[in-house]
Amino acid sequence: MPAPDPILQRMERLHPKAIDLSLGRVHRLLAALGHPERRLPPVVHIAGTNGKGSTLAMLDAMLTADGRRVHRYVSPHLVRFNERILLGGQPIEDDHLEALLLEVEAANAGQPITFFEITTAAAFLAFSREPADVVLLETGLGGRLDATNVVPEPALTLLSPMSFDHEAYLGRTLSAIAREKCGILRPGVPVVVGPQRPPVEVVVRQWAARLGAKLVMMPRDFRLVRGGDDGAWRFDDAAGSLELPPPTLRGDHQYGNAALAVAAARGLGPLAPSLAAIRAGLQSASWPARLQRLDRGRLLSAVRPDDELWVDGGHNPDAGRVIAAFFQGLQPRPLRVVMGMLHTKDANGFLRPLAPLIDRMVAVGIQGTEASQKPDQLVASARALGVPAEVGESPKAALGHLASGPPARIAVLGSLYLAGARDGSSLKHAERQPKVKLAGPCSASSHPARQPRPMVRSWRPRTTSRRSRTRSRRCPTPFS
Repeated sequence: MPAPDPILQRMERLHPKAIDLSLGRVHRLLAALGHPERRLPPVVHIAGTNGKGSTLAMLDAMLTADGRRVHRYVSPHLVRFNERILLGGQPIEDDHLEALLLEVEAANAGQPITFFEITTAAAFLAFSREPADVVLLETGLGGRLDATNVVPEPALTLLSPMSFDHEAYLGRTLSAIAREKCGILRPGVPVVVGPQRPPVEVVVRQWAARLGAKLVMMPRDFRLVRGGDDGAWRFDDAAGSLELPPPTLRGDHQYGNAALAVAAARGLGPLAPSLAAIRAGLQSASWPARLQRLDRGRLLSAVRPDDELWVDGGHNPDAGRVIAAFFQGLQPRPLRVVMGMLHTKDANGFLRPLAPLIDRMVAVGIQGTEASQKPDQLVASARALGVPAEVGESPKAALGHLASGPPARIAVLGSLYLAGARDGSSLKHAERQPKVKLAGPCSASSHPARQPRPMVRSWRPRTTSRRSRTRSRRCPTPFS
């Protein structure tokens, strides 16, 4: 067992609920730690229902291709907790994580606090001490009361597409959900908004106007224009047009995420990456368990050489529609599904767009969590939609059961916890995204932009007032 694991297990016992939305506890702990959230590099903060991780993965790749050092905070993890805290693009090392966890545990002094809150405090501590040019910060749930929503003045806020998810905590309507997620907006801080449904647009406009936040909204202020069969596309905004390659992340929906990432990149002022770096980032970004086809790992031993094995962690109705549209666009073959899902998710809504495509389904429980939906409930949902379904003992046994008859397309769906829990080697060593080198005058050997750039500032604590210290962390942008 890695050294941080026993500490993480202790932290899970500090609060009786896994989710208890409030900012009081995390503010208390951050104060005890000396307010690391006020000593961060420029922060890009994102909320939304779908596409947060993909958008940040592409933005991270663009900035990294431009020679910037980037920290990133995401959740949940797939295989190990370390994946949530990325320092300069790499998961935090065990010994570093262990020291941080012990420090925040001591500062918390046994007081009630949720697992996400105390581990978010550890991430802020790490980011405040490790120099970087940018911190990319993903909300965990919602926005207004999310533990990440304590940064006084981010450089930029982003809103990815919003839809129904976590209704028990965020509300039963799109407007209610949008109000919670708009809680990350800040007065005077630009907000870049991806494609949204009309009720969400209304709420976003109201919040931006109320706060005086510069609103940059798709498709009003930027848009994407798809090209020919090669997948190339064009990004248009007030500053001009960019001819761009297709994103390596799969699915038509990734073009919208890519456009949001490009708009964010162009809004970072002196940190904005070059066109060459934007192109390279689109072609090199990687985000496991999102329409990912596995080509190695232990799970492949359960299927036949002629079978395709796919993994996706999407779990809401919009994700079901995206996955269905993607598989419909591939060469026909039987689609068979191994499905596990948390009991807080809408299994019927997720399965409905997929049901006409599914040949057979095996439902499994998600090991390691009491929040797993019972497999027989998933079977009932599938059968009600006309999908032949049965209960399986485990994902690997389910794969072996489905690997019969003509060559099949087998997909493990329904939860990131399911995607990552059973066979981390499959995800870590899955099909590789191509490494992209900038050609010609923009190559690493001939262009200084491809060498690591000196950081824009030194992010050491200063003895200035809180107000001036906060202001200094915001970089000017074209949206200002």
